[in-house]
Amino acid sequence: RRTAQGRLSELFGAETVQIDALLRRLDIYRLAFASVGGLDPETQAKLQAYSAGVNAWMRQINERALGRGAPEFFMFPQGLAPWQPTDSVAILKLMGVEMASHLEREVLRARLSLILESDQLSALLSDAPGAGIVELPKFADLFPQVVPNTQFANEQRHGLSPFKDRPFAGASNAWAADSSRSASGGGLLANDPHLSLTAPSIWYLARLGLTTGSVIGGTIPGVPGILVGRSENVGWGLTSSYADEQDLFVEQLNPDDRNQYLTTSGFQDFRREQSILQIKNQDPVTLELLWSHNGPVIPGTTYNFASITPPDHVMALSWTLLTPNDTTIESLFGIMAAQTVQGALEASEKFVAPSQNLTLTGPDGIALRVMGALPQRHPASQTQGRMPAPGWIETNRWQGTRPQGENPVFRARDGGILGNTNNKTTGDAFPNHVSFSWGDTQRIQRWKRLMQNRRVHTRDSFIEAQQDTVSPTARTLLPIIGRDLWFEAESAAPNSDDARRQEALRLLANWNGEMNEHLPEPLIYATWLRFLQKRIIQDELGPLEMEFSHPQPLFLEKVFRNVDGAEKWCDILQSAPVETCAQIARVSLDDALFWLQEQYGGTVEALRWGDAHQAHHDHTVLGKVPLINWFVNIRQSTSGGDNTLQRGRTSGAEDAPFSNVHGAAYRGVYDFADPDSSVFIISTGQSGHPLSRFYDNLGELWRRGEYVTMSLDVELARAGAVGTTTLIPGPD
Repeated sequence: RRTAQGRLSELFGAETVQIDALLRRLDIYRLAFASVGGLDPETQAKLQAYSAGVNAWMRQINERALGRGAPEFFMFPQGLAPWQPTDSVAILKLMGVEMASHLEREVLRARLSLILESDQLSALLSDAPGAGIVELPKFADLFPQVVPNTQFANEQRHGLSPFKDRPFAGASNAWAADSSRSASGGGLLANDPHLSLTAPSIWYLARLGLTTGSVIGGTIPGVPGILVGRSENVGWGLTSSYADEQDLFVEQLNPDDRNQYLTTSGFQDFRREQSILQIKNQDPVTLELLWSHNGPVIPGTTYNFASITPPDHVMALSWTLLTPNDTTIESLFGIMAAQTVQGALEASEKFVAPSQNLTLTGPDGIALRVMGALPQRHPASQTQGRMPAPGWIETNRWQGTRPQGENPVFRARDGGILGNTNNKTTGDAFPNHVSFSWGDTQRIQRWKRLMQNRRVHTRDSFIEAQQDTVSPTARTLLPIIGRDLWFEAESAAPNSDDARRQEALRLLANWNGEMNEHLPEPLIYATWLRFLQKRIIQDELGPLEMEFSHPQPLFLEKVFRNVDGAEKWCDILQSAPVETCAQIARVSLDDALFWLQEQYGGTVEALRWGDAHQAHHDHTVLGKVPLINWFVNIRQSTSGGDNTLQRGRTSGAEDAPFSNVHGAAYRGVYDFADPDSSVFIISTGQSGHPLSRFYDNLGELWRRGEYVTMSLDVELARAGAVGTTTLIPGPD
């Protein structure tokens, strides 16, 4: 709640000032307040009832525990304001802020277009396979006064960009089978939404008893609903749709009056407000907030905007999330109450932001729908939303949002199975597209194979797919990257660099791509790709190379297959000879093995992926406090990787590049032939208190790929309960 309000600095001081400033400029909390007034009376009543329950618990804590309900309040003893409906709506909007990715993608594309040729740019930022688009203008053609500037690249890595340490939009999996593809004769659904790993997990498991029927699954603090789960009749899962719901616009200032910006009808005044930011142990800071007709103005120190903003211009942001008419929570309540897939689809039309794919199974089959407001762009848009565009040109601006009824909907036909791994869902041409940038081009291939390998599926086969750790990327890239290296005829002296290389190649040649925590091959492979991409791109990109902290599979495949002449990336520009990709691959493998020897020592065979790929569940408040962090942060050796269905996205950081920082903090698999056999798990435990035995008791099950069962039968729940808490709201 404090984050959404832009009030973290009251507790944490200068460290969080920039995050607070960004959230104030986005105006998240006020937009949430306005949205509550537009919700239907039933939804408002539910939010009021939830708020009463939260406040009843806080009163109970204040009376019986002297106001110390959690260890955070020993260190940060500021009082808690009563919960209100606005807070729940703001929490959902804040989730959208964390999951957004296109804004940063636009900035990166613009910066790269200043230093790369068009064919190089299209190779490095490859579109997902499918129907292409016409070539876009270079950013310099739109704004010739901007010169290539890489001075901000290193600064961004040190905190000048809020939320930069959080991965792009994340990744999630969801798939469903109808009765024709289910061995049990009932619908099946598996879902594992991915977010930053934290302790405690952002998710907790809950059952809600509603007048429309009970629901069970995963919820998050502050939101009175089951976001992913099932009812008696319907199961629903969420994955990030990667819809392009953000656009940046460059606004030209009036040289005679910087309070004005250029529009199609001349210069117009910015909407202006002042906001006072309270900072612990420092004087308050007064922010000047500006809005153009395209949206809030974001300063150049954020997201590296200064590197691409021409003199006497500023950057404004259009975003479907920034609406005072957000009915997303009303949509969630409707999905929970739906008794059929069709009913859930109808309820999903009120979902606004962040855009999600909704996967459903129920008595009337299975379906997948892209939920959320999608911008209506003009066909003549100069950048098609892929780079910042001149905001004073009418055809660049949004023409409102598209009717929700036009969002893509998929119903199962003969195949009987639907699914999504954040992959491309539709190839519709601009401006009726969903996105140009998708979250996955790799995992979807493995998922298709696993689904097609069986005529019918079971709960256990869905669990097996959810836990699959085979990397299709490794199986695709290794044969072409190492094709000239696999079998070297010359003998090598024991313990020499040549011997280590030959041993590494021998291991990789016989590896099936499984990113198992106990194997050496995943660590050799991941390190090789990291050093390989760095060698390929660093001479062209300079400091911007740091923006590519993870290997780009489509780019590397294009380079080593020489698609459209992409092998020229392998030539080192600063050297006289023309280097080949085979030479770069060999040198990069030597670099990787030298780094592994420095980091882990021992032999190549003794390396272990899990030593590098440890899950980092860090406490967001106490996790950086010396000594206390040893008690509140959780570390676990894990399998999986960037491109496996059991995904554990690596950090890409220089000091610990393979740490697992983003993954499936919730997993659920539901079988509607035997609903009580449905299984669930979260990544830590149900309690947020580090001294509770329930703080991390589910974490080891999660790490091992195990689950717990939960039932809608309340008597079964009571039979296994360790206690019962009853909240009775007061008359207020």
